[in-house]
Amino acid sequence: MRRTHLPLYAMALALASLIVGALALGVPARSVGYGLLALAWPLMMLFMHGGHGGHSGDGEQPTSHRPSSAQR
Repeated sequence: MRRTHLPLYAMALALASLIVGALALGVPARSVGYGLLALAWPLMMLFMHGGHGGHSGDGEQPTSHRPSSAQR
């Protein structure tokens, strides 16, 4: 286990605890499912787009994605 993944594990544990706690307190499973569905899209965007290293907005592409001079 890498230390960089510890915050993700902590968030997953907190989410699992909330789900189990809500079900233990009598919240209907359908309501918990709708809540998870509502959180799925923003969390997916956060995790999928979070690893890009940020965007400066200047329109520059990273050097690894630039076409070579032969392809221009």
